[in-house]
Amino acid sequence: MAGDTVITVIGNLTGDPELRFTPNGAAVANFTIASTPRNFDRASGEWKEGETLFLRASVWREAAENVAETLKKGMRVIAQGRLKSRSYETKEGERRTSMELEIEEIGPSLRFASANVSRNQRSGGNFGGDQFGGGYGGQQQPGGYNAGAGYGNQGGGYSGGNTGGQQGGYNAAPAAPAQAPQAAPAPQAAPTPQAAPAADPWSQQSGGNYNWGSGDDEPPF
Repeated sequence: MAGDTVITVIGNLTGDPELRFTPNGAAVANFTIASTPRNFDRASGEWKEGETLFLRASVWREAAENVAETLKKGMRVIAQGRLKSRSYETKEGERRTSMELEIEEIGPSLRFASANVSRNQRSGGNFGGDQFGGGYGGQQQPGGYNAGAGYGNQGGGYSGGNTGGQQGGYNAAPAAPAQAPQAAPAPQAAPTPQAAPAADPWSQQSGGNYNWGSGDDEPPF
């Protein structure tokens, strides 16, 4: 939608995505991304971490199911979407507003890990809008990452563990800071699906005919 703020966030999941379905049957996955900035201190010659941002995120429809099957707690992801404000009322009757990221594209970060991409089969070969094809699965296993891949976090906010990498791993991610109980936000409304592009880039088979050089006229030399 015009006027929405589009941002890209890189961080770690604080928990497994929670998949649910609306009364109309639309799938939605909710989760929290923890993003910790790192800045270089010229005085000390060392990298220092800033305050961690905990951003609530949601993704819809088929992409939601792909996310729920692929991404797990502690994984480092790259997510792009639109910031939305959501108002709710606490048990004490206080009116509050929170910011949420409505995700359009998301995938695992390959900075400290590797992943294999496989396309999900769909009738009609639809590859458009907010649907992206395929989980990121090593042998299509839950969690999606290849076994043995290092999940270093360079000392990020979710680096508790001895898994390979730089100063920490992806496993044993701590929970977000405890907060006072609050009333649940109003039910989410599914965003309007985007139109699918004219052609599915996955539908072209290897060695397909693109009519390159197949005409009668040869280029002059």
